Amino acid sequence: MDESDATAALHPDAVARLLVPGLALAGCLQAHLWRDTTCCASLSAAQRGSCFPATPLCGLTWVLAGEGEQLDEAGRSLGPLSGPVLITGPRSRPAFYRAAGPTRCFMTAIMPDALRALTGLDIAALCDRSVDMAQAGLDDPDWHALNAAMLAAPDELVCQRLLEDFLRPRWRAVPQAGGSGYRGWMQHLALRAVAAGHGRSLRQMERRIKQWSGQSLRALRSLSRAEATFFQVRRELAEGELVWSALAQDMGYADQAHLCRETRRVTGFSPDELRRRIDREEAFWPYRVWA
Repeated sequence: MDESDATAALHPDAVARLLVPGLALAGCLQAHLWRDTTCCASLSAAQRGSCFPATPLCGLTWVLAGEGEQLDEAGRSLGPLSGPVLITGPRSRPAFYRAAGPTRCFMTAIMPDALRALTGLDIAALCDRSVDMAQAGLDDPDWHALNAAMLAAPDELVCQRLLEDFLRPRWRAVPQAGGSGYRGWMQHLALRAVAAGHGRSLRQMERRIKQWSGQSLRALRSLSRAEATFFQVRRELAEGELVWSALAQDMGYADQAHLCRETRRVTGFSPDELRRRIDREEAFWPYRVWA
């Protein structure tokens, strides 16, 4: 998506926050995101956008106010969001959205195997999709009650409390395991795949990993490296030491061109363009709060 700096610039009244889940839900929830533009006097079409990278995580979204649509990488509409309560599967490519006007929404990043354990949903079938919760197959009275309470919540702190109070006893009932962060989670996922059942071939292991996470182990490793690279770029920029060729070598890419290709695949932009847009454009608020 290509917009001029003037229409895409940061808006002083737009609110974007990251909230850390409670420790009791470690291994289940990664983070909460809160977006509120209802206090903005005016927003351009570009400023109403939201840009997300590819990710191994699933998402739960409650749109408390406003409506929106999903866009392709060229900024063309892919149609309106299917409802105010959405489940998003793992993404193998970046995703772009645009609100129709002022909006308030609460989003939760949840581990795919945790979502599967809590809901019984087919994670592979959700890959690269964002659908209404009922369309996804989660048509449960307890979830309906949670959704009604979430949509009526006055702010992000109440949303966080409602969701975590709902998930905590359910998560306690799930057999616990796994390390923190993507790398620990992936290592545990691979061990589970090897240990499950009687089949121990590489193909069977890959099949189990895709069933639990929605993506192959190779794709998960690629996304893990991309996120680690993103944080390293932010650190080196803060220290004034960023050299793209050296960074590519340090992060395990074949060369700088390999780093550029992978960054474009995961985010839709070259590394330098992504860095510029994160610093200057409102729609890249998810990257800013995540960092």
